[in-house]
Amino acid sequence: MTLTTLGRHSGTADGTDPGAPAPAPAPATTSAGPASDAPVRSTRPSRSSRSTRSSRPSRDADALAVASFVLGLVGLLVMNILLGPAAIVMAVIALARSTARRGRALLGLALGIADLVILAFLVTGNGAVGWSFSG
Repeated sequence: MTLTTLGRHSGTADGTDPGAPAPAPAPATTSAGPASDAPVRSTRPSRSSRSTRSSRPSRDADALAVASFVLGLVGLLVMNILLGPAAIVMAVIALARSTARRGRALLGLALGIADLVILAFLVTGNGAVGWSFSG
């Protein structure tokens, strides 16, 4: 801007005619190439979207494995008619989704089966679905 102002006042400082319009500035270039107003789009997914997609099923399966373990453990004491099958189903789903907590899923499966076995013994001994600690 200062060169065109200087050129208009002196007439010949930048070698242009004082009455001619100023030339358009050249586009800025960088070492990577010419600048552009368009956003640059990458073909690779961002790091956060890759980690979310790849870890999400694993985290869900891990949560199912832990839940099956906890339900199987609690089912040994109370409501084993409901918690035993729930623990078995969650453990099977976690194993099918290839959880990182395979041992916990297998323990949840074993505890769920143990819940049903204990329920079967108590039902045959008491003759009813309900049971208590007092006998």
